[in-house]
Amino acid sequence: MPTCTRSTRLMIAGAVTALAAMLPGAPVLAQAPRPVPAPLVEGPVPGTPPGDPAAPEVTDTYPWLATDADLASLGYVEQEFYLSGKADAYSATGETLATAVPYRTRVIVRRPLSPARFNGTVLAEWQNVSAGYDLDALWSVDQITRAGYAWVGVSAQRVGVNQLRAWSPARYGALDVTGGGQFNADQLSYDVFAQAGKAIRAHGGVLGGLRARTVLAIGASQSAGRLSVMYDAVLPQMEPVYHAYAPIVGPAPTRAGAEKVFQIMSETDVRSPVRPADTDRFRRWEVAGTAHSGWHGQQQRRTLLERDLGAAPTFDCARPPWSRAPLHHMIAAGYLHLTRWVERGIAPPTAPPLLFNADGTKARDELGLALGGIRPSQVEVPTALNTGDNSGETFCVLFGTHIPFDQAQLDALYPSRARYVAAVKAADAHNLKAGYLLPADALRNLADAVGPSRP
Repeated sequence: MPTCTRSTRLMIAGAVTALAAMLPGAPVLAQAPRPVPAPLVEGPVPGTPPGDPAAPEVTDTYPWLATDADLASLGYVEQEFYLSGKADAYSATGETLATAVPYRTRVIVRRPLSPARFNGTVLAEWQNVSAGYDLDALWSVDQITRAGYAWVGVSAQRVGVNQLRAWSPARYGALDVTGGGQFNADQLSYDVFAQAGKAIRAHGGVLGGLRARTVLAIGASQSAGRLSVMYDAVLPQMEPVYHAYAPIVGPAPTRAGAEKVFQIMSETDVRSPVRPADTDRFRRWEVAGTAHSGWHGQQQRRTLLERDLGAAPTFDCARPPWSRAPLHHMIAAGYLHLTRWVERGIAPPTAPPLLFNADGTKARDELGLALGGIRPSQVEVPTALNTGDNSGETFCVLFGTHIPFDQAQLDALYPSRARYVAAVKAADAHNLKAGYLLPADALRNLADAVGPSRP
């Protein structure tokens, strides 16, 4: 029996639909979603740190931003794979611009070694390229590994892939997500990301012997925007691959689709009192005191950027940067809720919004802390001014502010260490009960509170 190509199948489906519409009394058939093909998976690609990105042999190189966490001690492994195939090109409004365009990219995988260690959920991150290179913006080693998630970073955009090609020609020189330069505005990215999801869900693919039960599409900032375009404009035409979407610190879809959406916003990102309402398929959390790009992520990436770029970027901001209010604690709780929502139909808890003044500015208390929203204990029981606001060069606007209180202010707020620790415990108990915080992160907060650096 002859084999039909993907483009032939699409032509046949379109012709059948048109013919049915012309027949007298025939119902108009809705266009079937385009199937998402499984890409060719090659790997794992050899090479681990230390190595030389400029080495002529792949085995002497290593993956870009390979983690420096001791994954083996956590029962995890890091592996990289090449994905290749043919992808369709879409505009940002969902028009099909081309079909079956060749591409080749990579995914970086951090997963449990043992099926017994795997919780069944994969976090598939659309890697952020706002800095000019692929960034593991949502990789948080403690929260991800302790829960048993698998994490997969997908290189879907031209900027990130081109930087990889220049950084290590032997390892990445053959990658291309532009169709040989035909599509330089990331028109292939939506189908490339969908095909990466197919590779994740295929037994024996990029997860080795693990079987994924739930695959969540996650992305931060610009990547959240890309996911939202995909959800709103492209997904209605495409076979669904991801079970749910988590746009973090960025735009959320506006379409009411079948797949659940969970948006988590830092204080930085909430710029208006007008926001979408929660529904049976959409949740939004806003977290006071947190930054779009705060201390946790900066510290986690600093040594890797020093290794792979020669130096981590420095910034001259108007105020001391990088809020230390832990947005990653709420993100970790969000993943758990989103998985339960998919698997068991249990909707995540709602959360109060940040408050605004009548003039449209954010409402703040006498210490300068934002009012409303989810309130980490670092904000509800503060030892510093943590906000989502800052200004200055380049990315400073995203870093928020961290200004420690002086001892006189600490003494006025907390007459004794015992009262301070009790207040932290009470704030975290509230967030635990509400579902905004996980027990392991509450224990981390308590350990920090009783440490020598606290009141």
